[in-house]
Amino acid sequence: MRCPCLHALALWGGFPVLFITVAGTVSAPDTHTIHERRGLSSSSQSSLSSRWTKRSRVDGTSILPVRIGLTQSNLEAAQDQLLRISDPASPDYGKHWTSEQVIEFFQPSTEAIDAVTHWLVDEGIEKVTHSDNKAWLAFDAPACLVEALLHTEYYEHFDTVSGVAMPACDEYHVPKHIQHHIDYITPGVKLMAPMDMEARGHMKYKSRVKRIDRPSMAAATAAPVSANNSLTTCGAGMTPACIAAIYSIPPGDKSDASNSLGIFETDLQFWDQAALNDFFARYSPQVPQDTHPTDYLIDGGVAKTSNVSLALIDGPEAVLDIEVAYPLVWPQQIKIYDADDIRIQSWYNDTWSWGFNTFLDAIDGSYCTYTAYNETGDLVGLDPTYPDPLPGGYNGTLQCGVFEPTNVISISYGGTEAAFPIAYQKRQCNEYLKLGLQGVTFVFGSGDNGVAERVSFTESDATCIGPEGLIFNPSWPSTCPYVTSVGATYIPTGQTIYDPEWAAVFANEPEETSGGGFSNVFGAPEYQRNATDRFFATHSPDYPYYSSLVPEENNPALPNVTALAGSTGGRYNRIGRGYPDVSALGNNITIGIGKGEFLNVAGTSASTPIFASIINRINEERLAVGKTAVGFVNPTLYAHPQMFNDITKGNNTGCDGGGFNAVQGWDPVTGLGTPKYPRMLDVFLNLP
Repeated sequence: MRCPCLHALALWGGFPVLFITVAGTVSAPDTHTIHERRGLSSSSQSSLSSRWTKRSRVDGTSILPVRIGLTQSNLEAAQDQLLRISDPASPDYGKHWTSEQVIEFFQPSTEAIDAVTHWLVDEGIEKVTHSDNKAWLAFDAPACLVEALLHTEYYEHFDTVSGVAMPACDEYHVPKHIQHHIDYITPGVKLMAPMDMEARGHMKYKSRVKRIDRPSMAAATAAPVSANNSLTTCGAGMTPACIAAIYSIPPGDKSDASNSLGIFETDLQFWDQAALNDFFARYSPQVPQDTHPTDYLIDGGVAKTSNVSLALIDGPEAVLDIEVAYPLVWPQQIKIYDADDIRIQSWYNDTWSWGFNTFLDAIDGSYCTYTAYNETGDLVGLDPTYPDPLPGGYNGTLQCGVFEPTNVISISYGGTEAAFPIAYQKRQCNEYLKLGLQGVTFVFGSGDNGVAERVSFTESDATCIGPEGLIFNPSWPSTCPYVTSVGATYIPTGQTIYDPEWAAVFANEPEETSGGGFSNVFGAPEYQRNATDRFFATHSPDYPYYSSLVPEENNPALPNVTALAGSTGGRYNRIGRGYPDVSALGNNITIGIGKGEFLNVAGTSASTPIFASIINRINEERLAVGKTAVGFVNPTLYAHPQMFNDITKGNNTGCDGGGFNAVQGWDPVTGLGTPKYPRMLDVFLNLP
């Protein structure tokens, strides 16, 4: 009887005959060690979940696409490099990197590439390809040969939810002398099922008006709005004139073609020209009629509709973003990045990740195949997969590097750290760092649920976490240290624009407040540490706390906050990255929704484009005098707190009355405060 693997060799022709004599053995020589094993650590799946069924052995002649993720260089040193070009005291401030420099900095060492390649060649694998970003090696081979190479056995694993079968093993081995060069190998021990495309295909669009953090917009009200731009009627609604007056923002007079403001959209949020025209005519006549953004449609994204009702069926997020930003940045332009096809955007469950990864793929082609934290590319099972062949799906290939990132990108969407795998968050956060090195500013809303968040998209209410539901539940991606997180403020009823702002309370609901808190995944960054230390020294919250971060974990492991808190009874993480960094008005914001109708909305969805617009205006002034865009702004913000109105009133309750208070200095409610545009402009114009 002929050995199946030798038969596969004869058919495939990829290995010398001496490569293998017996297929399928899991015994390994002393020169090899287990690299990953199911249940070996808390980072791997200790057992198959109920949705997975282990079936028969993979046919030895089946061709497996093998990918070897190489250990990346400089992941820990990258933050120092970002600070070097972002610290206002650094002689290298503003010296942003090219995309090629970023790839070179993070790529695996030549030693790693050579060592792993030599191992494969020595074992007879000669048709090895190397990814463009140098992050991984790839080859295709019969299963029996891969089993012999890794001293493992592959079995089919069937997912009862999606109906998909995929090969996986319980463990695999690599040579000891190269183990430190290998991040992970697929197929391996991980099992991440794709989204149930057929089920999503039968979903109907459903209204999600007033959803908090889907996007970060708390509520819309039919209360009377200001009839004009008079500063005496701002109590009836914050119009563009009110916002500009409060932050001393003069009319714009410059428009560098390289300095459009970027705004991210998804989740069936559309803009409508009729609504924009009504708003401009009434509140911003300096913006010409029919002014509109340029749409960058990612993987079948849809940003515009001519149907006002359709534009608002899932909430006026896109209309809000555009109508808040245009009066502040005009005559600068706006570009909309709308991610994912309409079928993906209408899939309302807990397996969609907002399209952040597909968006990042589209503005940085290297991210499509970027390897970090034991993950390469988008995460199957959490991110969309393209082509999407079902009706309404985007049937093209994943778009990689098809659009240039703008200097500033405003993103009013987010979720919770507790719902995303640890490695997934770290890989994505590292991409914000990489783009920060290239001069891009990311501005995220801090959320509208105080210290609580939704644990999944299917939850109707925001909650805290832990066995008793008392541990504060931080927002993601605001907790990433390489983005700027924006909270919300408001001016209480009966007060004027000359009175101090308060931390925002939305829709008169006690637990609909501006998001803020401390990360369980990321530690307080160097640029923020003095501010958080001062907060704890002078205004320590009256809650027990814990002081540890989640360990390094491979996908699909989620943050185990209960384990972090342990027996301390702690409700927040004392050493985590604090957010928000800053705040801006986020309540009683007037927008036009078409057909002559106007309403007031609330949430960090308004605060975020306000602050992003201010940074874009500052970039415009720097470019006019021959300087670079500001890029990652956080180190400068914390070094110059005099640029902000310190907010000392209000709180962000969210868990049975628990939460933080706004106090003097930085706090996890309003951050450093709200912007003083003239002072910000002065500081940034005086930097190199």
